[in-house]
Amino acid sequence: MKQVLQSYKTGDLTLDEVPVPALRSNGVLVQNVTSLVSVGTEKLMMDLAKKSLLGKARSRPDLVRQVINKARVDGIKDTYRAAMGRLDTPVPLGYSCAGHVIEVSPAVDDFQVGDKVACFGANQASHSEVVSVSRSLAVKIPEGVDFEAAAFAGVGAIALHGVRSAEVQLGDRVVVIGLGLIGLIAVQILQGAGAHVFGVDISPDKVELGKSLGMEQGADLSQDVVGQVRAWSGGSGADAVVIFAGANSSQPIDLAAEVARQGGRLAVPGMVDLKLDRRQFFDKELKLMVPRSAGPGIYDPQYEEMGRDYPLPYVRWTAQRNMDEFLRMVAGGKVALGPIITHRYAIHEALQAYDLVYKGRGGHIGVLLSYPSGPVSRATVALKGATESPKSSSAVPQVGLIGAGLFTKSILLPILKKMDNINLLGVVTASGYTARHVAERNGFQYCGSDYQDLLDDQKVDSVLITTRHDLHVPMTISALEKGKHVFVEKPLATTPETLAQVVHAQESNSGHVMVGFNRRYSPFSVRARQALETRTGPAIVHVRVNAGPVPPGSWVLDPIEGGGRIIGEMCHFVDLAQYLLGANSIRAYARSVNGYGATTVDDNVVVTLDMSDGSAVSIIYVSMSDRAFPRERIEIFWEGAACSIDNFKQMSIVRKGKTDNTKRWNLDRGHKAELEAFFGMVRGETSPVPMADYAATTMTTFAIAESLKSRMPVEVQSVESWT
Repeated sequence: MKQVLQSYKTGDLTLDEVPVPALRSNGVLVQNVTSLVSVGTEKLMMDLAKKSLLGKARSRPDLVRQVINKARVDGIKDTYRAAMGRLDTPVPLGYSCAGHVIEVSPAVDDFQVGDKVACFGANQASHSEVVSVSRSLAVKIPEGVDFEAAAFAGVGAIALHGVRSAEVQLGDRVVVIGLGLIGLIAVQILQGAGAHVFGVDISPDKVELGKSLGMEQGADLSQDVVGQVRAWSGGSGADAVVIFAGANSSQPIDLAAEVARQGGRLAVPGMVDLKLDRRQFFDKELKLMVPRSAGPGIYDPQYEEMGRDYPLPYVRWTAQRNMDEFLRMVAGGKVALGPIITHRYAIHEALQAYDLVYKGRGGHIGVLLSYPSGPVSRATVALKGATESPKSSSAVPQVGLIGAGLFTKSILLPILKKMDNINLLGVVTASGYTARHVAERNGFQYCGSDYQDLLDDQKVDSVLITTRHDLHVPMTISALEKGKHVFVEKPLATTPETLAQVVHAQESNSGHVMVGFNRRYSPFSVRARQALETRTGPAIVHVRVNAGPVPPGSWVLDPIEGGGRIIGEMCHFVDLAQYLLGANSIRAYARSVNGYGATTVDDNVVVTLDMSDGSAVSIIYVSMSDRAFPRERIEIFWEGAACSIDNFKQMSIVRKGKTDNTKRWNLDRGHKAELEAFFGMVRGETSPVPMADYAATTMTTFAIAESLKSRMPVEVQSVESWT
């Protein structure tokens, strides 16, 4: 299918042939009929993307500080890779569209195949032939509303939420600053709600158009706006002002404060500079509100990605309910969209449409893209110029990749791309467009969005699974059943039951599984283990992890999708301790501290593990510290000796009064050696880590999580007890 994408690194726009996106677990697949170009917002995105690296840095100093802190802790090399990985990710343009439902998740019961729907959301309702949308960002189209009008549902919800944020009442006098696409819709919403509207814009033509759509009066910026508003309002000023303009100055907010009455209300949905004149706001005791897009739910991953609605009795107007109400207003004739539509293009002409938008010519307001009505192929997309590699022999692993998030792109793929003894065949991602981008950048032969297509490829013998945690088990089992060797990122499983299923699947099939516990492959860890092998008694291992906070609502914290930080992240350090000691955990005790910035009970945790060889392990895992402080430190004590590993950049071994130091410029957490070990296993050159070790690590994390709840020591069970 065709999709409009932009490189955030260069600003270049492309219309690419990409795989159809995968169906969301709580969503629908929609074949687009029409999508709307949000002229103001998308032009701002294009402007930022076309800036130089220095220009981008000046626009986002907050991100620059994060990069500097990461470089101090992780080194320049890893920081550069992560930053370039983010910049090099293609961005899908568009966020408001309409079409037919062609597939529905089993978890969704409020939509059916064939329904006519309007959709909203960045990275969801994009300019592409098929979109994958959460159930909470789609609404059915009412009778009497065509697809062109329905494509305005997203921007209409933004206008509606902006008006609500100004607390407009019946009979209020409201000034709308900025009569672009959303401002002209807001004018009609306000008029339909019984408000008196005065419009302001830089363009006299838009002022006249606004009058034809219900404005009582209006003025362009060349006129005496303040004087006209004063006369129109009987000398008192506006009850409310809503700013839909976009500007790199504080002129719109200054004007709004000047035309507002004493005790007036200001809402600022538009992208303007908010350098406020405090005296002006103080003298009039003005109220300021900056509404967030289309309403409650936007930017909340639980709502946007997982489809979890807010209860209506407590949150009356969510983004979805605003979309629905806007379309009802259109159906009832309160909002006319025909006069706002100025240009129409077919999807194959999309780049011409954006040339019009970016260069700002042609008097464009509402720009629509239309899509062909025929069936869209869901097959994988072969890359032009990609040919079968000469490395396609039985002695060379034939590799497929499932999932390509930031970690995979910045850490794993640069390593895979440089390996001479493997052949990269196919890559699959849920979005489809990222699969194409990754495939082109790294030399894969094809891309897709359905992982079963990759598993059905008989040439693929090795599969790397780097998806979100809840998908690890079903994908690993499917790959094993297809006779593949599997590298799966941690955690192996998020429940004892699913862990038992994976263990059984490996026992029943010929493939082997490696889990991405990379730290055991770091040269520092290998050397520490060698030093410990001469001991005759127990040791003490202390691990300190400055993990940093995870944003509330992150999928990592979701008990189903991520499993939480203990199961999803601390597992690394449980495995490392077990590797260093050559022993497994038998008992766990954990205590949490609700420190600064904590979002869950497992954010700041102290864990003690009793080991099968009599050793003791302590793990301090915190989010309350400063991210500029080094992330990880491991200390080991045994029989008159000690070892420390600082952030996998340097280590010291002290024994018999002598200190042996090792230091590297960049950290090495073992990712390269880990992948070399995996492909060595595929070729039969190295032995796999026993599945029993992976199961022991995972069962230990379950015991830690249980101890946090019970506040008591918990015995680590064997996975066999769950089979």
